[in-house]
Amino acid sequence: MNIKQWLKRIYKRFLVDHYPVLLIKKSWKSFTGKNLDLKNPQTLNEKIQWLICYSDTKEWTCLADKILVRDYVKACGLEDILVPVLGIWDDARKIDFDVLPSKFVLKCNHDSGSVIIVDKTKPYDKAFIVESLNKALKHKYGYAHVEPHYNGIKPMILAEKFLDLDTSNISSSAIDYKIFCYGGNPDIIWIAYNRHNGQYCNHQTRDLEWNRKYDYEADDPYYRLDDADIPRPKSLTRMIDAARRLSQGFPEVRVDFYDVNGMLFFGEMTFTSDCGRMPFFSDYYQKRAGDMIDLSLAKRK
Repeated sequence: MNIKQWLKRIYKRFLVDHYPVLLIKKSWKSFTGKNLDLKNPQTLNEKIQWLICYSDTKEWTCLADKILVRDYVKACGLEDILVPVLGIWDDARKIDFDVLPSKFVLKCNHDSGSVIIVDKTKPYDKAFIVESLNKALKHKYGYAHVEPHYNGIKPMILAEKFLDLDTSNISSSAIDYKIFCYGGNPDIIWIAYNRHNGQYCNHQTRDLEWNRKYDYEADDPYYRLDDADIPRPKSLTRMIDAARRLSQGFPEVRVDFYDVNGMLFFGEMTFTSDCGRMPFFSDYYQKRAGDMIDLSLAKRK
């Protein structure tokens, strides 16, 4: 990194810490080509930007933390849908790989994309894994796309039980069922699958009855529409109920789940989906969802 890049990075961090509204408006203009109207936000994306700027996001920090959110899930009476944790560390060098099972998942609690699946029945590079995770621990995720609530999370590493999702006949990766909720009411299930190493993933949108909602969807170079026949998850009814419980009191939140042969597992809670710049929803759905978000429910700073 040269001096110019370093200064640019420092300046951006300063803006995120002290003038996030200014930076959000600038980023929005760069992303959409339009000015962001925070006085009268209308769409899902716009209202997420408003919430970042003007609401009290302290609770977001706790619930975006993949470790601390587990206490919230338990408090909501849903402890049985938590993926078992095998260990938690503040330094990847402390991980004792020998005592962990033959297959498990390693990830950081404060970011996205640091997930590593370790299969000890096959050759794996322990030194590379340790180096990658410790590098991820140092990354302040909230600075990248102006999501300051992530910067309040104490970075840790956790190991979780590997879930055998067995989706090979449908998807090359785990199928994520992401339920968008507004004011504690689940609205739609956004399905992400066939993830290809950061190159693209396929997606579909369904209503709560599992009907495909083509008019809610938009195609995108990364988020690509697909017509695969994604079967209704066996745990759908409980999934919707869990999303309803977990989303109470929030103007907007996305709750993620996995289904393993009818067994429901919690993934995470996200308040700023795709940084509040989601290109995978149509203009029609953006406005529809925006109409359902009551900003008066937000706790103000």
